Amino acid sequence: MKKVKIKFTDFECNLLINGMNEFRNMLLSDGIPTEDVDELLLKIINQSER
Repeated sequence: MKKVKIKFTDFECNLLINGMNEFRNMLLSDGIPTEDVDELLLKIINQSER
Protein backbone atom coordinates (compact mmCIF):
# COMPACT_ATOMS: atom_id res chain seq x y z
CA MET A 1 0.00 0.00 0.00
CA LYS A 2 1.34 3.42 -0.96
CA LYS A 3 1.56 6.07 1.77
CA VAL A 4 0.72 9.66 1.04
CA LYS A 5 1.79 12.56 3.26
CA ILE A 6 -0.23 15.76 3.32
CA LYS A 7 0.96 19.00 4.91
CA PHE A 8 -1.61 21.12 6.72
CA THR A 9 -1.37 24.60 8.16
CA ASP A 10 -2.06 24.95 11.88
CA PHE A 11 -5.52 26.30 11.07
CA GLU A 12 -6.32 23.39 8.75
CA CYS A 13 -5.05 20.90 11.30
CA ASN A 14 -7.21 22.38 14.07
CA LEU A 15 -10.21 22.40 11.75
CA LEU A 16 -9.63 18.75 10.90
CA ILE A 17 -9.25 17.77 14.56
CA ASN A 18 -12.43 19.60 15.55
CA GLY A 19 -14.39 18.03 12.70
CA MET A 20 -13.14 14.54 13.50
CA ASN A 21 -13.99 15.05 17.17
CA GLU A 22 -17.54 16.15 16.31
CA PHE A 23 -17.91 13.09 14.07
CA ARG A 24 -16.64 10.90 16.93
CA ASN A 25 -19.18 12.44 19.30
CA MET A 26 -21.98 11.71 16.80
CA LEU A 27 -20.87 8.09 16.60
CA LEU A 28 -20.79 7.82 20.39
CA SER A 29 -24.29 9.24 20.72
CA ASP A 30 -25.54 6.67 18.18
CA GLY A 31 -23.78 3.82 20.00
CA ILE A 32 -21.41 3.13 17.08
CA PRO A 33 -17.83 2.02 17.84
CA THR A 34 -15.23 4.77 17.40
CA GLU A 35 -11.95 2.84 17.37
CA ASP A 36 -11.07 3.71 13.76
CA VAL A 37 -11.90 7.38 14.23
CA ASP A 38 -9.96 7.43 17.52
CA GLU A 39 -6.89 5.99 15.80
CA LEU A 40 -7.03 8.55 12.98
CA LEU A 41 -7.66 11.41 15.40
CA LEU A 42 -4.62 10.44 17.49
CA LYS A 43 -2.44 10.26 14.37
CA ILE A 44 -3.54 13.76 13.36
CA ILE A 45 -2.94 15.15 16.85
CA ASN A 46 0.49 13.53 17.14
CA GLN A 47 1.60 14.84 13.75
CA SER A 48 0.37 18.34 14.52
CA GLU A 49 2.60 18.51 17.61
CA ARG A 50 5.78 18.21 15.54
